[in-house]
Amino acid sequence: MTQAELLALSATGLAAQIRAGRVRCVQAMEAVLARAGEIQPRVNGFIRIDADRALGAAHAADRDAAAGRWRGPLHGVPMAHKDMYYRAGEISTCGSKILRERPAPRTASALARLDAAGAIQFATLNMSEFAFNPAGHNWHFGHCRNAWHPDYITGGSSSGSGTTVAARANFAALGSDTGGSIRLPASFCGTVGIMATYGRVSRAGAMPLSHSLDRVGPLARSVEDAAQILAVIAGTDPDDPTCETAPVPDFVAALKQSIKGLRIGRPTSYFYENADAGIIERMDASLEVFRNLGAVVVDVDPRDLATASAAWSIVAASEAAALHSNWLSQRPQDYSEQLRTRLAQGLAIPAAAYVNAQRLRGPALRAFCDAVFSKCDVLHAPTVDFATPTIAETEVGDSPEMMVVLGRITRLTRPISFLGLPALAVPAGFLPNGLPTAMQLVGRPFDESTLFALGHAYQGATDWQLRAPAI
Repeated sequence: MTQAELLALSATGLAAQIRAGRVRCVQAMEAVLARAGEIQPRVNGFIRIDADRALGAAHAADRDAAAGRWRGPLHGVPMAHKDMYYRAGEISTCGSKILRERPAPRTASALARLDAAGAIQFATLNMSEFAFNPAGHNWHFGHCRNAWHPDYITGGSSSGSGTTVAARANFAALGSDTGGSIRLPASFCGTVGIMATYGRVSRAGAMPLSHSLDRVGPLARSVEDAAQILAVIAGTDPDDPTCETAPVPDFVAALKQSIKGLRIGRPTSYFYENADAGIIERMDASLEVFRNLGAVVVDVDPRDLATASAAWSIVAASEAAALHSNWLSQRPQDYSEQLRTRLAQGLAIPAAAYVNAQRLRGPALRAFCDAVFSKCDVLHAPTVDFATPTIAETEVGDSPEMMVVLGRITRLTRPISFLGLPALAVPAGFLPNGLPTAMQLVGRPFDESTLFALGHAYQGATDWQLRAPAI
């Protein structure tokens, strides 16, 4: 197998090749390290690459394989993760200047579960500063760039996760999603991203931004990869009291579920109000694929998502500002101007506004489920309603237009985050500017299985996930 053929494999495909003895773990690690070094000058997706340690771990994985000691379903698969997942004794910068010299006291539960499943971390990835920029910009480590065209944004805050997976320099990556930070890079970079139901995955040992909104999840090459990784990292965790105790379904088995007769809802309000023609065309084409696969497309009105979006903004800004209040007073100069301004805005939000926004969540979720899931099984919508912008177009600093530019990027993802629902971003083709876009499939609480079944069926009928940028 050539290096190019190896790097074209999905994470689950590589795991299968390793288990069959056709690829060695060291061979896979050498290939991905070479590719990472090759693309780093163009996309700036990595913060730290630990080549020696990763190769040592790959040799150990090969020895285990030779002895028949298989660690788990991801044995020997190289992965790099957003630099906000703590590993004991190592530095996680969180994309910031403030945390560049503080070793982590513990290992994140998600990382520990991936370790136990046999995955090998070889690097940490660039990200928006403290995960609070949806374009993916970082003024401390340099902006991350889209592998499809370096002049364009990756989306954030999981910027390095999106672009390195797309560039075939990483087989899969953990991201995080507070208001779109998994789904946006997936859409702009042409990868798959799953934001599971709030509480499905432990956040212990992951940098917090907004405690009532943050979620952990992967960006990957395929829906199958996303399902396998979520199956590994999901489940109750005594170290995270917000983590649900509900049993975790077999997400990989769910891929085989028939989608015939499933009802897919096309929203008649909010999501298409300002959508570009190219976005509408790609969404309509993806719905036609589902129709041909036997699903039924129905119109649904999700109702007042603008209110949910506004409430998300209050909650996210308030919780982020509270978390950063000490550093803001003691080390304001160590924040970028944009983030410092956004956090200061959060400090100015009245407590009553925050409490009222939180009180809205339960009624808003009930209203949404009644309006949508009484008529369909899954909501289908664009992830963003416009073509990928350039870095220059979104480089607004802390100017008066900052919130307008940033707010437009997350307009279609914020309400789903506020409601706590699961959403799967799946590549849905390319726009006239040559960059990818994605649909987001939104499900009932804890029904990731149906999302995976639909996404996997769609990828079986299309080849968007097989296309790679010429970088």
